[in-house]
Amino acid sequence: MTRLSMKTIRQLNEKDIQSKIQESRSELAKLRIDASKGTLRKESGKLKPIRHDIARMLTRVNEMKNKK
Repeated sequence: MTRLSMKTIRQLNEKDIQSKIQESRSELAKLRIDASKGTLRKESGKLKPIRHDIARMLTRVNEMKNKK
């Protein structure tokens, strides 16, 4: 999954954001399992960006809820 900017996140509706959050969380869980096994090597730099993308999407969801 590629990095998401806040500009692209703002263009999505809440349903799409929720599905992307689920995708990102499952990918993050997979990477964490690989990290605990010690087989992560090349993808070790993906953990932090995925966490940040999830945080951006959750921030947008909260903005949408507070706006209503």
